[in-house]
Amino acid sequence: MRKRTIKMLYLYNRREMMKIFSSEQIRDIDTYTIKNEPVSPTDLMERAAGGIFSWCLTHFSKNERYIIFVGPGNNGGDGLALARMLACKKYNVEVYFVNFTSKRSAEWEINRRRLEESGLTLRFINKADDFPAIPKDNTIIIDSIFGSGLSKPSDGLSKEIIEQINSRKSPVVAIDIPSGLFCENNTENDESGIIHADYTLTFQFPKLSFMFAENYKYTGEWEVLDIGLHPDAINSNQTDYIFFTANEAKQLLKNRNRFDHKGIFGHALLIAGSYGKMGAAILSGKAALRSGVGLLTCHIPGCGYEVIQNSIPEAMVKADGGAREISGIDNFEKFSAVGVGPGIGTSNETTMAIINLLKGCNKPLVIDADCINIISQYPELLSSLPENTILTPHPGEFDRLTGKSVSGNERFRKQVDISKRFKIIVVLKGAYTSVSMPDGKVYFNSTGNPGMATAGSGDVLTGVIVSLLAQGYAAADAALLGVFVHGHAGDVALKATSYESLIASDIIYHIGDAFNNLRSNYDKN
Repeated sequence: MRKRTIKMLYLYNRREMMKIFSSEQIRDIDTYTIKNEPVSPTDLMERAAGGIFSWCLTHFSKNERYIIFVGPGNNGGDGLALARMLACKKYNVEVYFVNFTSKRSAEWEINRRRLEESGLTLRFINKADDFPAIPKDNTIIIDSIFGSGLSKPSDGLSKEIIEQINSRKSPVVAIDIPSGLFCENNTENDESGIIHADYTLTFQFPKLSFMFAENYKYTGEWEVLDIGLHPDAINSNQTDYIFFTANEAKQLLKNRNRFDHKGIFGHALLIAGSYGKMGAAILSGKAALRSGVGLLTCHIPGCGYEVIQNSIPEAMVKADGGAREISGIDNFEKFSAVGVGPGIGTSNETTMAIINLLKGCNKPLVIDADCINIISQYPELLSSLPENTILTPHPGEFDRLTGKSVSGNERFRKQVDISKRFKIIVVLKGAYTSVSMPDGKVYFNSTGNPGMATAGSGDVLTGVIVSLLAQGYAAADAALLGVFVHGHAGDVALKATSYESLIASDIIYHIGDAFNNLRSNYDKN
């Protein structure tokens, strides 16, 4: 397996919402653009190849050798156009056609003629033994065998060539989508017939399959390139899936007025901590205060009283009757929002306290960590939750709630189902944290980094979201903005440290930077 260099790729700066479409919708949008811009299919292909060409010039040196593998469709046509552009700039280019069918698209044929007119020879791979020798050093492989319209696993010659590409050590750049990968569900796909790309340069929209952890080994780091598809087609096509970026987050952020006071910004109740886990309460409480809540009360076990008073002097403390754990929660009517779960444990006494809370609380709720684990033991509690309650599980907690999933796609389908059935919001934490709504819409977050996979990061997120809820944000907005700000604070923190060294407290420290960046000219994710 080649060593992959991890780096942050930025999305093209866009004004409109970044939707995630199915392969059929993408084809329809392409067709609409060709008809109504109008633009010829070949010229649209030229735009796409031009975007890849510009990216290559920015990311690789002229000393690199490019070996391009093309298929018979329009994705292959993109590769042919790219090969011509590179050759015209005197780059060292070889282009190979994986000849597994006699069918070629009309645009492919046009680009083949243009390629040959430029003086570059198209070489045919008719059998696996025709695979070219690829030097270990200074070679870039470009994959343009299959595009987003693929509907069945690769097989025969195409699969053999994909397997040979994957066995090489050179960096691989996939055009639009790694060949062999489906746009949506890959549960029944043949893993051995999918390109393992280091970079995927996808056109106009991310693909749903990019959002799932099991597909990262295929996509590598991906970037969206704008190729000018018609905005009317993009706006009129409906989808339940959105890639949530700074443009959307900015629109949710409320302004503060000079004469505002702490009473306007709500009073949050945070139920957290147990003996040995008071750090979770501290992290969550600090994050809530850093996110703008007017007042914060921490309901904690008796053993944590001095800990919280010393660690978070800005917070009020309500000590539980239990010395080491939460044993009873009452009188939550005066609070604007309630967050529950970080570090509370799942003892019998705490479990009964949580059951009583969830059956009686009608306040905006954020449920995390051990509170989710308790609900997993008593799933009937889901029916007791107020509408738009926010659950923030990591994958393990979610699987305890809904049963083990064999893939990210299956877990995602369960997430959508549970949100719709119980009219709740589920924040499924991960690389592209997905936020599912009661109406079936799902938003994938664009911020965050691997350094945030650290103890306490989820406790911080709970604090941010309950703070926004208490300030009067609608539950959906609090979940979306909270996830975005949390991830961006982690991205800012990373600039001063490393993936390995980033800790949850660093995220809290940079929450203010995240809010400031949203209010300024921050346009990149």
